[in-house]
Amino acid sequence: MAPAGVPADACAVRVVDPEKVAIVSAALPGAETIAELAQVFGLLADPGRLRVIIALLEGGEMCVCDIAASCGHSESAVSHALRLLRANRVVRVRRAGRMAYYRLADSHVRMLLDLALTHIGHGEEGS
Repeated sequence: MAPAGVPADACAVRVVDPEKVAIVSAALPGAETIAELAQVFGLLADPGRLRVIIALLEGGEMCVCDIAASCGHSESAVSHALRLLRANRVVRVRRAGRMAYYRLADSHVRMLLDLALTHIGHGEEGS
């Protein structure tokens, strides 16, 4: 029985497996890396930005107007999303005269999206 004021499901000891705790603690990324990771997942958590990213996953390099038409968003909304994604190194831009063409920054972004889509059961590969 747990002492008064302590939840019944609370650990009776502070550490059960100190070796495992040491290994896991040493493997955890630093606070700055965790913050950057949370920021990337935060960017991906917005449905509008996610539609833009998936449009680029499917369409490759695209201009703002084509992304907007594909996603059903205004060009202004897409431009805003792309500014945030570019600032966080999720997309890159190539300029050709007055036109700007966007693409996913690297294969890591593509892999992350592919894994997430597969995870939820909507990927081409299945689970």
